[in-house]
Amino acid sequence: MEAEAVVKKLVGVASHHEWEVKELRADREFAVEYLKAALESLDNPDERGGSLIMLRALAEAYGGLGAVAAKAGISRESLYRSLSPKGNPTLKTLVAVLNTLDLRLTVTQVARKSARARSRKARPSRKLAA
Repeated sequence: MEAEAVVKKLVGVASHHEWEVKELRADREFAVEYLKAALESLDNPDERGGSLIMLRALAEAYGGLGAVAAKAGISRESLYRSLSPKGNPTLKTLVAVLNTLDLRLTVTQVARKSARARSRKARPSRKLAA
């Protein structure tokens, strides 16, 4: 927090978070792509905390956490916890937050290697005897 206080004293300097929120607010298409990236990372345990922070920044850009929580019918404290690096939002919470932002979850198929390529990789290699 001390470093943040020093940054605020500098004229013309903004934190990354402040810049991020400003950009998300200014460019809706960027905000949607940003959210897509965040949601794609949710299934990776090593990236989940960052994804939740990204969703939190989006909520801050579009009304602030208090307003989003009220509109979603969630307590502010619960939303803060859910969108923290160690948060674990329920599907109900995630959908409610997205609805307040006029967004929704969608499903797409993950591109996988062809069945033929997978079966070739799974077969043991045959070595010719000399």
